[in-house]
Amino acid sequence: MKRLISIINLFFFYLKEVVLSNLRVAHDVVTPRHRMKPGIVRLNVEDLTDRQLFFMANLITMTPGTLGLAVSEDRKEFYIHAMYIDRTTEELVQSLERDYGRRVKSVF
Repeated sequence: MKRLISIINLFFFYLKEVVLSNLRVAHDVVTPRHRMKPGIVRLNVEDLTDRQLFFMANLITMTPGTLGLAVSEDRKEFYIHAMYIDRTTEELVQSLERDYGRRVKSVF
């Protein structure tokens, strides 16, 4: 039952993220003033299993505005390109690890 709740939680979280990201990217495309602040961030993923890392990387890559680039050879770091780094990179990394990482861990 707990896993089912985690799956539902992940589904609705991801649905919200995709909708908000689509709106943000679409708004940036149709307005003349771009608000992009792109950059590459590094996530610590050494505590994730291969399966968890696979799903987290795919969820992040399928979210508009973010793209998974590579996993380090020692499988401890995951590099992501983000179109919008509105806050510090540390805050973005913590947000991704907390929001995606925690939810993926609870499901897989």
